[in-house]
Amino acid sequence: MVAIDQLPVNTNTLWLRVLGRGTTQEQAINELLTLKIGNPFRNNLLEILSNWRINVQLRQNQDEENRELIMNLSPAYHQWRAEAVQEGRQEGRQEGRQEERRTFIENSFRVRFGEIDEELSSTIEPLLQLPVEELTRFVLTLSRDELVQRFGNEG
Repeated sequence: MVAIDQLPVNTNTLWLRVLGRGTTQEQAINELLTLKIGNPFRNNLLEILSNWRINVQLRQNQDEENRELIMNLSPAYHQWRAEAVQEGRQEGRQEGRQEERRTFIENSFRVRFGEIDEELSSTIEPLLQLPVEELTRFVLTLSRDELVQRFGNEG
């Protein structure tokens, strides 16, 4: 038998202490929130605790124990949610930048070469991997044949 409230306060016991009750659980969750953002243990445990909170909140009968649990889990849930929203925004911005770069390449090719055939199209993905300065220089200065030779897919 383990007395969760008597476990030493360190990261090795953190995952057990968040399963405790009252002050023990509250302190463990606060400790979890102080771990570095990006820490895989932190991220996984925040997600687990958030799902736990959601499941408890969806229960029909909310007794005092469930209300206390929801209150204790709320800081972890709100932190997890804020980080998930921020991550989604960052991914959206990255996808938007990639799409803008792709549009730039395709428009440049249409203006310079008339149409984008399969060979020229095969150069787009490799070009997207380049830093913006190199991408711009190559798209605007290399001939169609040079682009295909340098960046085209080799059969």
